[in-house]
Amino acid sequence: MGIPTMPIARDDLRAPATRPLGGRASTDVALVARAMTGDHAAYTILTEASIGRMLGIARLILRDTELAEDAVQEALVAAWRDLSALRDPAKFDAWLRRLLVRACYSEAKRSRRMGRLEGHVRMIDVAEPDQSRAVADRDQLARAFGRLNQEQRALVTLHFYVGLPVAEVAAALDLPLGTVKSRLHRTTEAMRADLDSQARVSDTEKGRR
Repeated sequence: MGIPTMPIARDDLRAPATRPLGGRASTDVALVARAMTGDHAAYTILTEASIGRMLGIARLILRDTELAEDAVQEALVAAWRDLSALRDPAKFDAWLRRLLVRACYSEAKRSRRMGRLEGHVRMIDVAEPDQSRAVADRDQLARAFGRLNQEQRALVTLHFYVGLPVAEVAAALDLPLGTVKSRLHRTTEAMRADLDSQARVSDTEKGRR
């Protein structure tokens, strides 16, 4: 069966942080089953609901919009190509996340080989009453997040941004549960130390004014 090309709109980059990857509380198993038989229309419905969220995840992992778009496209093409091999239609979302993470890693490796520099993206905006304080906190968080390596960003993104339990993060990354728990702990500790360091520098600068 032919591989459909999935268009990616720029507005999809602003996907709400609370929306699940598939755009639904749970995967529409009937749609997945239809797509598994080669139904392009069913697959398009599934992926159109997922593209925005996938781009949000990919941008956080890769920190580059163009690379993120390429990774999403790669994941969607791979999903269509291998969809008939999916054993459980109810696990489509988890399977798609795993393909996306692999595509992100692939794009990162390709980018490094080409000598492309990483871009910088801001964390997803979250509305808070004290906007000035919120902006400062968000900037500090973005800097701490940006200092993480690619694997660490994937952990943080899947667990804290997507809201996946650690077991599902492990499945998405193809890693043992214990490994993910220890890496997530070390990553959050590193971010906490970074934020504390930034706070001390900020307090010192304020004291000099």
